[in-house]
Amino acid sequence: MAALLALALTACANTRDAAAPTHPEARAYTAEADAMADVDAALTRAAASGKRVLLAMGANWCHDSRALAGWLETPRFAALTAAHYEVVYVDIGVPQTGEGRNLDIAHRFGLADIPGTPALLVLSADGALLNRETAATWRNAASRSEDAIFAELAALAEAPALPVP
Repeated sequence: MAALLALALTACANTRDAAAPTHPEARAYTAEADAMADVDAALTRAAASGKRVLLAMGANWCHDSRALAGWLETPRFAALTAAHYEVVYVDIGVPQTGEGRNLDIAHRFGLADIPGTPALLVLSADGALLNRETAATWRNAASRSEDAIFAELAALAEAPALPVP
């Protein structure tokens, strides 16, 4: 029995090493937060500071959401976000199965559907969604390169604001 237990533990250890992420991970999504109030506060801060709002809509169960949050916590990304963004994490549950939450926030900014997690919305201080075409395309954040994510966020920090539809 002890030999079987040792063998099972060894198998788990080897599997874990093989599946170790090549990106940082963070658990940043809090289901208990008052997400709408957090977004409103970020918009107020953005209006006062001239920054944009970076709204990460994901969940801690999702490795892509944790990967995106992990990148945002690294020094390189923290410098970019500190200079250009007010960052808000919104837990959206599991929208793919109909068990989503806080989806009214996405709807508020004109995103009709979140087919997977995470979604990443970049908002101007007046609430205009600046990346409507790419906001819901972040479901592969864990497999994107650090440089690709950084380049997209840097470009969105400087992108001209579009009129609110």
